[in-house]
Amino acid sequence: MKISLLMTSLFLAATSVLIPSFTAASELDQLDFITESYPPYNFKRDGEVKGIAVDLLLAATKKSSSSLSAQKIKVFPWPRAYKMAILGPKIVLFSTTRTDEREHKFNWIGPIMPTRIVLLAKKSNSIVINSPNDISKYVVGAIPNDIGDQLVKKTGIKSSSITHIATAESLAKMLGAGRIKLWAYEENVARWIIKQAGLDNNDFEAVYTLKDSDLYYAFSKDIDKETQDVLQKLIDEVKASGEFEKIKTGYL
Repeated sequence: MKISLLMTSLFLAATSVLIPSFTAASELDQLDFITESYPPYNFKRDGEVKGIAVDLLLAATKKSSSSLSAQKIKVFPWPRAYKMAILGPKIVLFSTTRTDEREHKFNWIGPIMPTRIVLLAKKSNSIVINSPNDISKYVVGAIPNDIGDQLVKKTGIKSSSITHIATAESLAKMLGAGRIKLWAYEENVARWIIKQAGLDNNDFEAVYTLKDSDLYYAFSKDIDKETQDVLQKLIDEVKASGEFEKIKTGYL
């Protein structure tokens, strides 16, 4: 009898540990994780999705025995991905800059890490931006609905002064060729893309900071709070363990 009671107690104890883990994995596996090409945070190389935000997400979900893998994360152009996340259902979009304008459109998990949105220009043009009013003197390149686009519009610049292009790679080349004078984008990402485009980063400079913020995982509004709390807890655990610092070192 005592052995039977002991075995029952051990089974219940093990089950109490496993059930939350399986439940968390099940909840996370119902979500669709989508991203864009935004290196070094998230990008695709040799057919595989990589980056700081990708590795953090996978390290976190691994703790719950989730089946999420890099192969299950889909990469889309930002305008399409942003619309998908707003409409849902069960979409997680990253890496997303958290702003007042976007606050009510999503629920937010993170932060992933700090971000700086700037206006980049060619040094040879000697552009000086002291205030938002100075931006209107130049043609600005931006990706539709990207944070750079939203922040430039917030300064009051006319839409006719903004050249909208779907990819950052094209904007980098346009800036280098002088077809746009300013590029509104996240600085680390812009400099990564400039290098990949075969251009020299020393030829470019940040002439104005539009916003200092943080990157997050943006949850479509239909996802329940319990599932959000699960991922937040797991991300906090990865960061507390020191693993995230090793992840960043591999990219920056």
